[in-house]
Amino acid sequence: MIGCEDLRALLAKASPARSGDFLAELAAQTQEERVRAQRRLAEVTLDEILAAPIVPPEDDEVSRLILDQHDREAFRPIAGWSVGELREWLLSDAATDAGIAALKWALTPEMVAAVSKLMRNQDLIAVARKRRVVTGFRTTIGLAGRLSVRIQPNHPTDDPKGVAASILDGLQFGCGDAVIGINPATDSPDAMIRLLELIETLRLKLGCPVQSCVLAHVTTALSAIERGAPVDLVFQSIAGSEAANRSFGISLAMLAEAHQAALGLNRGTVGRNVMYFETGQGSALSADAHHGVDQQTMEARAYAVARAFDPLLVNTVVGFIGPEYLYDGKEITRAGLEDHFCGKLLGLPMGVDVCYTNHAEADQDDMDNLLTLLGVAGVNFVMGVPGSDDIMLNYQSTSYHDAAYVRDVLSLRAAPEFEAWLSGEGIFDAAGRLAARDDAGALIARAGLLAAA
Repeated sequence: MIGCEDLRALLAKASPARSGDFLAELAAQTQEERVRAQRRLAEVTLDEILAAPIVPPEDDEVSRLILDQHDREAFRPIAGWSVGELREWLLSDAATDAGIAALKWALTPEMVAAVSKLMRNQDLIAVARKRRVVTGFRTTIGLAGRLSVRIQPNHPTDDPKGVAASILDGLQFGCGDAVIGINPATDSPDAMIRLLELIETLRLKLGCPVQSCVLAHVTTALSAIERGAPVDLVFQSIAGSEAANRSFGISLAMLAEAHQAALGLNRGTVGRNVMYFETGQGSALSADAHHGVDQQTMEARAYAVARAFDPLLVNTVVGFIGPEYLYDGKEITRAGLEDHFCGKLLGLPMGVDVCYTNHAEADQDDMDNLLTLLGVAGVNFVMGVPGSDDIMLNYQSTSYHDAAYVRDVLSLRAAPEFEAWLSGEGIFDAAGRLAARDDAGALIARAGLLAAA
């Protein structure tokens, strides 16, 4: 049997190279050492991983949650499999969508992180593509052959005219079916309510089936709900340890309270998934709350938190934390594919913010590559940022044009409810593609927001 400390070290040394693990002094120092660790990890059995918690449950509520979630009956048939055997099964024709879904609660984050470390990029894509995770609020997200897009209309001063212009621009590119999600410049109930009311006014005037979210702290959202604000989705950044979540000012109990409060509003029309979570490799390390665990495994543990609350969307903001954790385009690409794969195996509706900071060794060509790979892998949603440059958060993401590109080249469509609205507005043609139009200003005129703001 492998011990907890040995498993931690093995998981770290088997990980593909990334700057965060070197920063934490956990990474293999040579490729030879990495391959030896991967070969040893391939022989470890799943029941050995279950028996060796890498973060002590007595000290960590996320570890306790992982153990509480675990379905021992579903696990029994695969308990004796090695990590290598799990990999071979996932890549086989026997591993269908239904077959993988049946293991949702049998697999722990540590198991899926372990198997991901034995996979090439094409393996991560091939397996993730099999698994569809469908959620709904006012739109249905995650259906086969569909790709949704979050409109991210951030503004450095939360100026309503600037926010409205970005939203309307995105809608006319067919974006917004995942969520219209604003990162507020000021985290306060008043600021959150103003932005929510702006989106609500736009939604009702245009008859547009979208959901809104202001990405304020969960306690701010609870205050807004108490004041009667039109809250659709509750947002929170989460991580893979209790200490890291404490650095965000949250606990599992706080998330449970917010989840119940949002459900109580009953604002969805096609579903009741009301939570939106964001994660990112390196968050636990940056909070000095990683317990000696490599950053990719800690990221997978964050997904145990997310799936406890049946979210509409989970977004790994893959290159946002910076080159201290993911140094260049190659590391960002690998991390994005890993996160999507692990989230899908754990039953989550995964999206990826295909992004990088301006001091990383990456550029928009790297993001084009990752966006295309994720489209092939069946990602649920990506970001739509005006011009791909977030002027408030100061990082580079994917644009409305990029979303149109990947839908076009991979024959992907918007969420069905949103696509019907786009077709009715003449934004999409009958084939679900952007239509040639001469009346682009009509939507702006109907919204009436730019002149009033």
